[in-house]
Amino acid sequence: MAGRGGRFWLTCASLPDLTPQLRSRLSRVERFVGLFVVGATLLLLAGLAFYLRHTAARKGWFLVKATYWTSTDTATGLKVGDPVKLWGFNVGEITEINTLPYGELFNVYIEFQIRAPYFGYVWSGGSCAKVTAADFLGNRYVEVTRGNNYIPTYIQWDIRDYTPAEALALTNFPEQMFVETIRAPITGDKLGEPPNSPTREGLQAIAAAGIPKIRLAFKGAERKHITYVWDIKTDSYQPFRKTNIYWLPPVESPVLTERLEGVISNVQAALPVVLSLTNQLAEILTNAASLTARADALVLQAQPLVSNLAAISAQLRDPHGSLGQWLIPTNLNAALLTTLGDVSGTLTNASATLASANTNLVILLAQLNPPMENLSTIISNLNQQVQANTNFVGQISSLIVHLDDLIQGFKRHWLLRSAFKEKPTNAPPRRTVTPKGLR
Repeated sequence: MAGRGGRFWLTCASLPDLTPQLRSRLSRVERFVGLFVVGATLLLLAGLAFYLRHTAARKGWFLVKATYWTSTDTATGLKVGDPVKLWGFNVGEITEINTLPYGELFNVYIEFQIRAPYFGYVWSGGSCAKVTAADFLGNRYVEVTRGNNYIPTYIQWDIRDYTPAEALALTNFPEQMFVETIRAPITGDKLGEPPNSPTREGLQAIAAAGIPKIRLAFKGAERKHITYVWDIKTDSYQPFRKTNIYWLPPVESPVLTERLEGVISNVQAALPVVLSLTNQLAEILTNAASLTARADALVLQAQPLVSNLAAISAQLRDPHGSLGQWLIPTNLNAALLTTLGDVSGTLTNASATLASANTNLVILLAQLNPPMENLSTIISNLNQQVQANTNFVGQISSLIVHLDDLIQGFKRHWLLRSAFKEKPTNAPPRRTVTPKGLR
């Protein structure tokens, strides 16, 4: 053994020493490999950090989330992780789907979260959770709607109790908000309500009503978590303890499969009517075919009539007046010409007569002009005399009265009354009425 060891030592001693060269080469390779591994690790860590950051931004891991729940009749088309939408934006996701206890109005419990700042649009009045169809495959999604009373369901502000005097000492009224409805003890009038800010006049009215304390939320400082939730029963904000989750009323549309089943049921109910209509349509087509056959025969029978009409129309197009010869024969034409000539002569004579009458009328009017002027002069003179003698009319009136008395006296005189007797007429004599007792 000793000899063998000595020979091995001699052999190794005779070989050249290659350790420094191997060491230098290995150190360079190790350096490059180490740099590559470090670079790959850094790139991997950078990609992982970018992915985590992008996922956190998309999922809202570092944002404040508000938890809501709603209830539906069925969970068809919904699953945990589905997005919750507001105005078409993905603002949260479904976190839990479960059944409600027996005896509840609805069957399914759906819990979901909405990221900040979107849950600030979900108000206590008017907001609801709409469950609508997402596609034609039966999937559905939850969409929340904006409210209409400006009272947010969750707040991140601090709430403090103040006496009316302490509240009056505040200077930042616009940054304060009532967190409950304050009513007067006797009249019940509203003295303050959310989301209104307090005013000096309102606080003075609260102090005059004898209300010892009020609660105000300071909107100037926002916490990193939800502090209070709106309570429908008390109409006020209560501390959020992750058990008093706000409930949104549901508005659920029927599942697409249920709609399709309803459509199929309606189609099945309408099939007998459709079949009866097709039978009636077949009868109509059969009658139309027979009517067409009869129309062909009628057309064949009407061909001679059409030929005669064509011949008549050809004669009507004759430039020598065939239609006029049919309507007005030759003898009637001659008589009509004679009559028209007589009428023309009569019209000529009438025109001459009218011209002569016009001339005579002009002459007559010219002759009447002097007498009319004289009459106008007489009337004018008479008017002047009447105006000059105011008693003239009265004297004439008395003269007429005396003359009438004279004539009446003549009628009564025995010698002259015969001259005033009335002439006999052809009227029948009057019948003498005899009393009934003398008949």
